[in-house]
Amino acid sequence: MEKIPIAEPSLGQEELENITLAVKTNWVSSKGEFIEQFENDFSKYCSMKHGVATSNGTTALHLALRALGIKNGDEVIVPDLTFAATANAAIYCGAKPVLVDVHPDYWGIDPEKIEQKITSKTKAIIPVHLYGHPCDMKPIMDIARDHKLFVVEDVAEAPGSEYSGKKSGSFGDISCFSFYGNKIITTGEGGMCLTNKDELSRKMKILRDHGMNPGKRYWHDEIGFNYRMTNLQAAIGVAQVKKLDSFIEKKRQIAKWYSKGLKGASEKRLVTLHPEMSWAKCVYWMYSILVEGKGRRDGLMEKLESEGIETRPFFYPLHEMPPYQASAKEFKFSEMISRKGINLPSAMSLSEEDATRISEKIGEFLL
Repeated sequence: MEKIPIAEPSLGQEELENITLAVKTNWVSSKGEFIEQFENDFSKYCSMKHGVATSNGTTALHLALRALGIKNGDEVIVPDLTFAATANAAIYCGAKPVLVDVHPDYWGIDPEKIEQKITSKTKAIIPVHLYGHPCDMKPIMDIARDHKLFVVEDVAEAPGSEYSGKKSGSFGDISCFSFYGNKIITTGEGGMCLTNKDELSRKMKILRDHGMNPGKRYWHDEIGFNYRMTNLQAAIGVAQVKKLDSFIEKKRQIAKWYSKGLKGASEKRLVTLHPEMSWAKCVYWMYSILVEGKGRRDGLMEKLESEGIETRPFFYPLHEMPPYQASAKEFKFSEMISRKGINLPSAMSLSEEDATRISEKIGEFLL
């Protein structure tokens, strides 16, 4: 039985040619022309002025918060339903991640619940564009402006998504991306920070390179990090950015196949389909559904696994895990969505036949 993967990179001839050029010229480490080209190409794609490539998406988040001066004793607002790296980046700075429940309709942080969590210690908000769907950015930016807070967008799962016709990642002070192997575009590992502010770009590039003074080699004015991307990674990234629009088009086509195939189960309210709000362009990093009925999500995953169909559950709510524990009564929707959520195969190689088969297997189990 041929296994259908949940995700896999889509690499081709141009990536190979770029890597070969990097190897032939010996520029394989953290210097080389592909790094700057990748930063420029990706920032332009996202309608931002500056790109700062990093070693991965987690270091991008940490670098962004450090450049903004987040420090010990500060508080950073994050959604309860997200990958742990979002909260961990705040903890790395000595700050406290303050958890906020998500919106039931699109699974991102609920703007109406942010304001009640703001204190005199709050310094930043990190909206996470979860599973390819953007957050409701206007009210978030309004709250940030009213309370003089920084906004760091976590766009790891949603490059190319749009809010009211504007690219996700072009709203905050800094936006952070991941290029891990299962993301829409990949460099294997890797990440990037984008900003429109010259000083933040300069600051992040210094911190990324051990805090070394750019005009005085081996002189360190502050403690920095080795968060640099290699030229080999960037060589792949340069080729991948050119394909991003076509990748998104395929992701949206996959979503249409699933939505059609699961229509019957949806109409019977056995599943909730992956949302796309009227103000959003979702890029469906992984097409995701909510499965109704206690325990049925896990049973369905086991059934699909036996058929050679790889799936994965949604993230656990942060408040349930030991490092981030908070009062459970505040997180009704993150708990509900996490318990019911399943990511379906969404690789670029997925065919309509594959999506139809997967939908049929889901229907057989649930109907």
